[in-house]
Amino acid sequence: MNIQIFGVKKCFDTKKAERYFKERKINYQFVDLTMFGLSKGELQSVKASIGLNNLVNNASKDYKKLNMDRIISESGREEMLFNNPGLYKTPIVRNGKKSTVGYVPAVWASWVD
Repeated sequence: MNIQIFGVKKCFDTKKAERYFKERKINYQFVDLTMFGLSKGELQSVKASIGLNNLVNNASKDYKKLNMDRIISESGREEMLFNNPGLYKTPIVRNGKKSTVGYVPAVWASWVD
């Protein structure tokens, strides 16, 4: 199992996700989106798993500031997401080709079994 948690240190759901894996002694890699973001390959993998629209945080300040609601094309939205990590819903948790967004311990438990 190769768990990656993409999130922001100040996000409560990200902290809960980290705690979930720590309590079960499951090794994971934390990637701070404010510093590193997702690579193109990681973004493609997550997008294929859960869909691009599920990654976008419609309530974020950056969403309104960048007028994301006016960007209709998927490639345009993907480019904005790639260049602006503040637009992601967090945490994004990856296990190989499988991904989740938000705090979803029921899905993570199925990865462990």
